[in-house]
Amino acid sequence: MRAIRLLTAIAMLVLAGCAGLKSDRVRFDGLSGCPGQTAAMLAARQSQYGPLSDTHTLECALTVLRDSQDPALRRTSLGSRLSLHLAEREANPDRREKLAAEGVSLAEAALAQGADDDAAVHYYLAANLGLAVREHITLAMDNLERLEGAMKRALALNPDIDHGGPLRLLGALYLKAPAWPSGIGDLDKALELLEKAVNKHPAHPLNHLFYAQALWHEGDEAGLSRAKAEFTLGEKLLAEGNWGYSKESWKKEFAEFRQDLKNGL
Repeated sequence: MRAIRLLTAIAMLVLAGCAGLKSDRVRFDGLSGCPGQTAAMLAARQSQYGPLSDTHTLECALTVLRDSQDPALRRTSLGSRLSLHLAEREANPDRREKLAAEGVSLAEAALAQGADDDAAVHYYLAANLGLAVREHITLAMDNLERLEGAMKRALALNPDIDHGGPLRLLGALYLKAPAWPSGIGDLDKALELLEKAVNKHPAHPLNHLFYAQALWHEGDEAGLSRAKAEFTLGEKLLAEGNWGYSKESWKKEFAEFRQDLKNGL
């Protein structure tokens, strides 16, 4: 399942140094049609860029940010977030990895500029790292505790960004990481965090999907029954909500876990 592979890859990633990530940028076509924007304009409008934005708009915004040396803009999570949204909708694996790797670099640059107290910077750094190494799971397993610390930092600063993203991501990390003594995996912690994500942000379909996965891993009849209920609710929310360009990829996540539920019967 792609969501599980992605999260497993995150769990195996070396957060410091990011060895093995691609360093060259993706070139965009059609930039002559971009609106005139300055760094100040981009900073003022950064909340407008997300999964509902069309690809051309995101590419134009990222191009402005790439060319800007404005420390105030580069200290934000915007560059990493733009890279993530573009990477998530990119079908070409090489381009996807390059965009995600650029998101990592931009987040690291933001931290270097003094953004350590910005939960979104830590959160989007980890999300981009997961995409960048999704097909390269052998990349280092010796920094799980470092990743755990980064996710805890995001969680402590703001657990509510991206509809409970830090709760969701840290919970999934505990779900998929190797258990003690070789790792930090902990099903009880995963269940606790993912239940919080569902309770605090019940409208987001991935919260229900990830919680369903944790319940399924309990392996008993009661857990399987609850997993089905969470899965069904998440699938309904996905079908009825306006999730923009994220919707198609999330449909695949649900379809793959549906097969796991069938196999668990």
